[in-house]
Amino acid sequence: MSTITRRDAFCFACVSLTTLLLFGFGSWSSTIDAQSTTTVETKARETPAIHYLEIVTPQVEAVCQTYERLHRVTFGEPEPNLGNARTAQLPTGGSIAVRAPLRATEEPVIRPYLLVEDINAAVAEAATSGAKIAVPPMRLPGHGTCAIFIQGGVEHGLWQRDGASQ
Repeated sequence: MSTITRRDAFCFACVSLTTLLLFGFGSWSSTIDAQSTTTVETKARETPAIHYLEIVTPQVEAVCQTYERLHRVTFGEPEPNLGNARTAQLPTGGSIAVRAPLRATEEPVIRPYLLVEDINAAVAEAATSGAKIAVPPMRLPGHGTCAIFIQGGVEHGLWQRDGASQ
């Protein structure tokens, strides 16, 4: 009997979530809803978009190499404004980022950042819903504004592109 380690489970989750991001969440993405005139474009606007997928791991190079081989993406050099994350562009227009922990107590995590139009309103709504705001809106020069909240024991990210409502 083999035992699945925490590292094995983390790697499986990384690959699984990335596969969903790279190749879509289901077959509806290439069809038209037969029950209405709603098109794929309408569904895409109504569906939360993952703009930035952050993977925090002490094994940055190994994870980047695995993703490059599995998904044929190319990671750039460490980006100082993103915690020295190495990023790769996704076909969806978003990015996947792999970085080392920024502090000794930061655990490995996969944190999707959902794209929002108004990050301040989204953070306020999360707080009203009972979430703990872990990182209030924080401007990342050249990238946009991000925030992190914790709810249900899970870290959730929000991302607002540059030029959107502030």
